Amino acid sequence: MTAGWTPEQILKLAPDASSASAGKGLAARSKWKSLGVNDVVVWGECQGSGKTPYQTEIYLEEPAYHCTCPSRKFPCKHALGLFLLLADQPSAFARPADGPPGWVNEWLEKRAKRQEKAEEVAAAAPPKKAAPNKAGQDKRADQRQAKVTAGLEDLQVWLGDLMRGGLAAAKGQPYKFWDGIAARMVDAQAPGVARRLREMGGTAASNYRWQERLLEKLGQLHLLLEGYRNLENLPGELQAEVRNQVGWTQNQDELAQATGQFDRWLVLGQTREEDDNRLKTQRTWLWGSTSGRAAVVLDFAHGSQPLDTSLVPGSNLDAELVYFPGSYPMRALVKPGARHNPSFEEWPGVAGCDDLLEGYSQALAENPWLEQFPLALGRVYPVRAGEEEWQIRDESGLCLPLDPGFTRGWQLLALSGGHPVGLFGLWDGHYFDPHGAWAENRFIDLIENL
Repeated sequence: MTAGWTPEQILKLAPDASSASAGKGLAARSKWKSLGVNDVVVWGECQGSGKTPYQTEIYLEEPAYHCTCPSRKFPCKHALGLFLLLADQPSAFARPADGPPGWVNEWLEKRAKRQEKAEEVAAAAPPKKAAPNKAGQDKRADQRQAKVTAGLEDLQVWLGDLMRGGLAAAKGQPYKFWDGIAARMVDAQAPGVARRLREMGGTAASNYRWQERLLEKLGQLHLLLEGYRNLENLPGELQAEVRNQVGWTQNQDELAQATGQFDRWLVLGQTREEDDNRLKTQRTWLWGSTSGRAAVVLDFAHGSQPLDTSLVPGSNLDAELVYFPGSYPMRALVKPGARHNPSFEEWPGVAGCDDLLEGYSQALAENPWLEQFPLALGRVYPVRAGEEEWQIRDESGLCLPLDPGFTRGWQLLALSGGHPVGLFGLWDGHYFDPHGAWAENRFIDLIENL
């Protein structure tokens, strides 16, 4: 387990850019008084400003970290520096025959006891009883239902006025025109609808094919409103999808009790974004090596709170995933007990561009509100199509345009060297947005998050 983690993967674990930079500064042998490693754990003592050096340990199978420094960041700069040093200079670490020192063994024993206790508690826990205040919960649910229904009815009238005015008039509207109705949907407790309205403002303000794209988004929104209005007449999975799109949430504690899909899940892409309210959203895309299913794991954090860093692009995990219900489920949560591995040996993609389009059409038939369709392409070539335009071409000659926001076309071309590469990315019906590549039997992360 000591081999396999690359510096690029380790830096993805950093909670922020400053921690990554500080970790790089500590990835030097001279910074550490002692260094050791075995197949399970790596440890080191780093001299800080105080008299006593900081004791840092990394449990390599997850990975998990511990450090005696006062930092509240996780992992701290010392853990990052120790991990980076291991990846760059493994020969600097001793492998003592008598095993780790006492302070490392003490931490490992505490971890093992906590895990055993958690398993015992989970095994002995009685089935969850119904909430004692179920009547109150039902009342709150009914109240929200009424608010959502009233808000969506108002939105239907607003959409009718918008269409009667024409798309040209919509393009001339300022952002506050779209933000105003989006805020009303937030008040109506329909955040999923609010997000779509804000995105329409950006579409209307753009230039490239804005009419077609805006009309498509308006059509999807109208279909969503009609679906919600006729919710009780829809099949169960489609009901769940409509509620998801509107913004109803799923109880994750209940979901975690369900039986999931066990597989070796390859981590093929990860994006992070932060909104004006300092809410950070992380999307991690997984691909089942046996099932061939895609999954996206969402993680949220506000302000200075750290995002989960356990899922590293280019790594894999043996785990059970539970999908959120829907007509074409992709969002999932990882059940406890996952075993993480630093790399994978084979690329899962066997599909060409025609497979992407066929799969996308089938998925769209099941979920007409699908915005991003993930696919691992097997053997494709990056092709320059213009001054700032790139395409991918499969071996049959079929081409697909890359997202105009993708800025690493030259790097992708250099990675290919004229040979086919594997690509994982998202198709939105117009463009393919690469997230990760497979060239010369190694994974290359194409997303810059730090």
